Amino acid sequence: MKLTRSAITLYVVLVFASGIVLGAFGERLYTVSVVSAKTTRNPEEFRKTYMAEMKGRLNLTPEQVVQLNGILDDTRARFHQAREGLKPELSTIRKEQQDKVRAMLKPEQRPEYDKMRQEREEREKQTGAGHGL
Repeated sequence: MKLTRSAITLYVVLVFASGIVLGAFGERLYTVSVVSAKTTRNPEEFRKTYMAEMKGRLNLTPEQVVQLNGILDDTRARFHQAREGLKPELSTIRKEQQDKVRAMLKPEQRPEYDKMRQEREEREKQTGAGHGL
């Protein structure tokens, strides 16, 4: 059986086409990333994001950044103690943190902070996530 030139060309094209399809499929399987609906947030990443948002939206001064870091450090320590049963409820700690942050802000920064808090509370209600300070 003698193959014609067009038959040989067709076979070569089919081999290359199947290689491309198989390669694309293999690449897709190889590079698929796993997505989990319940990811645990790294507290340090959360804090960096929170600080960046506070600095950007509220235009915090360097002194306010230092104060905010102190407030967050204190809040984190109190949260850890509360989880161990040594301190008051977590919601009380969160409220005190918000009051301290509001007190440190300038009057013109407070409305934007309140707006940020409201947005965060809405996101937490939707996702069921809590603070990661």
